[in-house]
Amino acid sequence: MESLKPEVKKEAKLKAKLDPAKDYTQDKDCVGCHVDGYGKQGGYTVDTPSKYLTGVGCESCHGPGKKYRGDHRKAGQNFEKSGKTTQRKVLVEKGQDFAFEESCNACHMNYEGSPWKGAKAPYTPYTPDVDAKYKFEFDKMVKNEKAMHEHYKLDGAFEGEPKFKYHDEFQASAKVAKKDDKKGKE
Repeated sequence: MESLKPEVKKEAKLKAKLDPAKDYTQDKDCVGCHVDGYGKQGGYTVDTPSKYLTGVGCESCHGPGKKYRGDHRKAGQNFEKSGKTTQRKVLVEKGQDFAFEESCNACHMNYEGSPWKGAKAPYTPYTPDVDAKYKFEFDKMVKNEKAMHEHYKLDGAFEGEPKFKYHDEFQASAKVAKKDDKKGKE
């Protein structure tokens, strides 16, 4: 969201033929790719902006967490106590997105002439023609440690489909969560 402010990222804006003095934080054609949940119930709105939804966060890829985060926690607790697993479809029914490549493409690949079939106006002005750094390849980016969050072991808590296409690969090198001695939480 910072990059949408006036006089920020001036050179990039000029290359993309945008006005560097304009405040794009109020531009409904721009905001959606810089916040969580724009255009969705409980998501960021221009009229009543929330600092908690400002920026690209978990929900930009995984869907609105309010409905499924508790199920994640409960599944982990059930597995720790009794070894009982939970079907991933429970999370899907609550809104978790396991095919979030489309969510990424909606911002990074939404330009005129894009090879992505979902491209439609309003288009992003930041295209590979403007600067090569805007070339987006999901399969490379999702594995880029600087671009992605860390993954934590989900040892057996969930099973079944759907699984993100790199789930097994990411779990093989995922961190093991450590208990917080002060709070007794992970």
